[in-house]
Amino acid sequence: MVVGVNSAVVIVYVRPKINMTTKLLICDDSNMARKQVARSLPDGWDVDISFAADGVEGIEAIKAGKGDVLLLDLNMPKMDGYQVLEAILAQDLPTLTIVISGDIQPEAHQRVTSLGALGFIKKPVNKDILTEVLSSYGVFTNKTSDTDDEPETLDSALNNAAVASSVDVITTPEKPINTQDNVPSNDSEARFAESDITLSTDIRDCYQEIANVAMGRAGDLLARLLNVFVELPIPNVNFIEVSELRMALKDIENHESTSGICQGFISAGISGEALLILNDSSFKDVASLMNYQYNADMGTELELLMDLANVLIGACLKGISEQLDIQFSQGHPEVLGQHRKISDLIANNANKWKKTLAIEISYSIENYPIKCDLLLLFTEKSMQTLNNKLAYLIE
Repeated sequence: MVVGVNSAVVIVYVRPKINMTTKLLICDDSNMARKQVARSLPDGWDVDISFAADGVEGIEAIKAGKGDVLLLDLNMPKMDGYQVLEAILAQDLPTLTIVISGDIQPEAHQRVTSLGALGFIKKPVNKDILTEVLSSYGVFTNKTSDTDDEPETLDSALNNAAVASSVDVITTPEKPINTQDNVPSNDSEARFAESDITLSTDIRDCYQEIANVAMGRAGDLLARLLNVFVELPIPNVNFIEVSELRMALKDIENHESTSGICQGFISAGISGEALLILNDSSFKDVASLMNYQYNADMGTELELLMDLANVLIGACLKGISEQLDIQFSQGHPEVLGQHRKISDLIANNANKWKKTLAIEISYSIENYPIKCDLLLLFTEKSMQTLNNKLAYLIE
């Protein structure tokens, strides 16, 4: 626009309104986690959201222009979060990355930062923290203070409404969880005896994500205790016959002898047992890392087992209880056996339960041949309460 003032020419530039929609990519292998992140985005943020279920899909989406901002999980199949960050650096891909992970080890934070991540947020994601991190790096700005009380235009109103609507749709499960199929009614105890409960894909995903966060809490304590980096797996969740579990453990025992600790736990409507199984070949390395004077004849191995059980079982159950808003009471740990067959470790359970919700977590230590398995075994009847808790959590 050109304006004449006292025979002078003044050129005034009027900045046009531009709809700056941010292309946001949420990369996480858990459907539940992706929806939790989408639900936790800042209010009024003009974003076009895309999802990726693993690192490979994530890199493809960034190349397709769908990831101006990337909210990235670390523990994923095919290509994990570390590999995604390495690929972004190597290929000079245009994206700003914030990691949202259950792996809260200090070393994990340092590694992702060195690979170019702007920030690190622990799971489960908190909306206020996510907004604060996005704002601190200029990724999200609250535009209400910059409008100078300018009336909202029709375009901006429609855009804001569209964004709010899209987030609502995204956070609503595509297939609502039918608790009638997964959870017996109050007068249907007989259905447990008939083993009608099943583990749907959606519910399995929820259990896996809950276990992932709890596993990260326990892994962090173990890493601090041993001053190492703990390699975290993707938790394995199955609803199986106890006899099937014994067969799976029997397959392991053919390769190496192990020692184990068992600890019962109980809450309102929930009960089960946690099994900590350590390969016998790991004892010397664990003793060295914990500054123990190793002597198998002096009960060092039993002491190590008890210490590891206190750390891993306690932290994992606490992680689950915090997410589901329940409280566990734990029994005294019992030695299942040393240098024995693994299938013997749950021989008693075979008589107690017919089926079990089994969550298996295999911890390993970077640069050390240490392998430690944690099995959380929930009774079949516990699934009624657990499924109800999960239904409320993902609503």
